[in-house]
Amino acid sequence: MEPILQMKEVSVSYAPGTKAVKDVTTDIYSNTITAIMGPSGCGKSTLLRAINRMHDLYPNIKTTGDILLKGENIFNFDPMEVRRMAGMVFQQPNPFPTMSIYDNVLAGYKLNGIRLDKKEKDEIVEQSLKGVALWDEVKDVMSKRGSFLSGGQQQRLCIARTLALKPEILLMDEPTSALDPISTNKIEELLLELKNQFTIIIVTHNMSQAARISDNSMFMYLGELIEHGNTTQMFTKPKNKRTEEYLTGVFG
Repeated sequence: MEPILQMKEVSVSYAPGTKAVKDVTTDIYSNTITAIMGPSGCGKSTLLRAINRMHDLYPNIKTTGDILLKGENIFNFDPMEVRRMAGMVFQQPNPFPTMSIYDNVLAGYKLNGIRLDKKEKDEIVEQSLKGVALWDEVKDVMSKRGSFLSGGQQQRLCIARTLALKPEILLMDEPTSALDPISTNKIEELLLELKNQFTIIIVTHNMSQAARISDNSMFMYLGELIEHGNTTQMFTKPKNKRTEEYLTGVFG
């Protein structure tokens, strides 16, 4: 099976001579959930943001190496196109505060200058909200602002906003860390359903979350990818001593 995403010698520097991510090479396969784990400051989020070229927004950050999405190097595309193919969901729910729930779902189309007729808009909004199990909760209050929703609902709205653009990959940077346990459980159940249609990469500091929902795990330490493999195998028989020490709480 061909990987949907390939990273080859990917490094990210915030300043000359210092690498926050060091020469990461790995493959990600379709319709899987991959968890990126590791202690704070190890390069998890930095690597995730390299995948959809978020670092391009900051002139001092330099990314080197190759990232291939479905065999095509993302650095050959317009960054906005890459961000449509690899949609990002952040740690804090961030619906656009001045937009209605309806307009929040369609925000990506507006930002990309894509025009839709009313019927197309209605269909995309309904399908995207149904995809995150939010439709029944908000269908009668679509004109209200996204900030009117609870934290867990706001995060599902942000996921719906990402799904609306029909990405190849969902990138999630600790998407449940700001949520209560009930909302966290709902998001986790949602991700297990969404992997039937999408490939998901999730940064998490929560090892039990990685064990619950991911097919594969990546362990990073000091900017290096130490180990990448089947989650169950990594948690029961890690190949690297540093992985074992992290998973058993020696450091982290």
